[in-house]
Amino acid sequence: MLALSRKKGEALIINNNIEITVLEIKGEQVKLGINAPKEVPIYRKEVYVQIQDANKDAINADGLEALQNLLK
Repeated sequence: MLALSRKKGEALIINNNIEITVLEIKGEQVKLGINAPKEVPIYRKEVYVQIQDANKDAINADGLEALQNLLK
């Protein structure tokens, strides 16, 4: 993991096309602005984990059974 220090108004660039800017700092909360191409999905980690878990559940439950039934 790369750890960087940034102040309000400072930014960093990822992969030449994603810019993350520190917009505001209040106590322990940091507000970030993310400028990225529309085709780049951006999620809060807790939402991303929920999506991944839901996808795994869907594959393990109905999807796998349906696929097995098609192959019979």
